[in-house]
Amino acid sequence: MFNDTSTPLALLATRRSGKPRDLVGPGPSPEQIDAMIGIAARTPDHGKLAPWRFVVVDDRTALSRLIVDAYRAERPQAARAELDSLDQFARQAPALVVVLSSPSPASHIPLWEQELSAGAATMNLLHAAHAMGFAGGWLTGWPTFSPVVRDAFGAAHERIAGFVFIGTPGRPLDERPRPDMARIVSHWP
Repeated sequence: MFNDTSTPLALLATRRSGKPRDLVGPGPSPEQIDAMIGIAARTPDHGKLAPWRFVVVDDRTALSRLIVDAYRAERPQAARAELDSLDQFARQAPALVVVLSSPSPASHIPLWEQELSAGAATMNLLHAAHAMGFAGGWLTGWPTFSPVVRDAFGAAHERIAGFVFIGTPGRPLDERPRPDMARIVSHWP
C-alpha cells in the first residue's frame, strides 16, 4: 500500500512494536529522548491541561530494586523466577520512559478525556521513536498497577499509563495480525 517509506503515511503504516527484550543498542541519545517527548506532548489535550507526564529512567538497577522490593513486600512467598522476571523487566532496552496519566481533578474536563490524552501521548512517543529510526515497546504488567511503584514516579492521583522501552531492533520486528476492517468499521446512519 505504501511503497515510499519517506512519506508520513508510510511511516505510520510501518510502525511496529518492538519486544523490549529484543531491543538493543544503540539507543536514543538524551537529546533524542527529549525530542521524542516534545513530539509526544503535541497530543490533543482538551482544556490544555497536559494530563500526562514523562519520567526518563536513567538508573535501571534502582528501578529493578524498586520493583522487586515492592513485589516481594506484596507477595512474600514470591518464587525466585517471578523476581528474576521483574528484574529483567526493569533492564530491557537501552532507554525507558515511564508515562503517567496525570489528570487535573479540579478541571471541568472529564477524567476519561484526560486519560485518553495520556494514551495518545504514549502512542505519539512510540511514533516519534519510530520516526527517529528506533523501535519502542509499550508494556504494562504488575509494576504499572503497584501503588508503591507509582508513588516512586508520581502522586496518588496519577496512574502509570505504561513503560515505554526504546532501542534498536535486535531482530526483524514481527507484523502482528491486524483486525478485519469490515469488523471494526461501520457507517452511520
